[in-house]
Amino acid sequence: KQWYQRRVAITAGEIEGAEDIDEMKWFKGAEVSRTISKGKTEKATYKWLTQALDGIPVPTRPTSLALRLPLQDVYKIGGIGTVPVGRVETGIISSGMVVTFGPVGISTEVKSVEMHHETMTEATPGDNVGFNSKNSAVKEIKRGFAASASKNDPA
Repeated sequence: KQWYQRRVAITAGEIEGAEDIDEMKWFKGAEVSRTISKGKTEKATYKWLTQALDGIPVPTRPTSLALRLPLQDVYKIGGIGTVPVGRVETGIISSGMVVTFGPVGISTEVKSVEMHHETMTEATPGDNVGFNSKNSAVKEIKRGFAASASKNDPA
């Protein structure tokens, strides 16, 4: 195939209800193959960019792994207390669990978990969250530390 036959058409498309354009009769679509699981592949042909974008598989989130939450910042909020903020990379963080901040080894209980000023029962990988922690000072916990579940090794 020529290089231009391996592309996906961007102009017009199903959004505008356009059929095959006379100038693009040569374009039959882009064939894509991807590995689904070990040894299994899937082939698909996309004619429009929107079809190609819809065909991208949703990645699985590593919720079964141990909690890893690198801290982006730590805030002291009056009436609430210390609020570490970061993105959950693996695992699940929920209120009531005990977390340990590495590398110093300080442990604290999570009072609540919030994302965009809304309280959540739990946060999964990919969520940017802030969580209220009991009995911890802002000076003890710093940006760059990582929060992990105390029950998992290494914590």
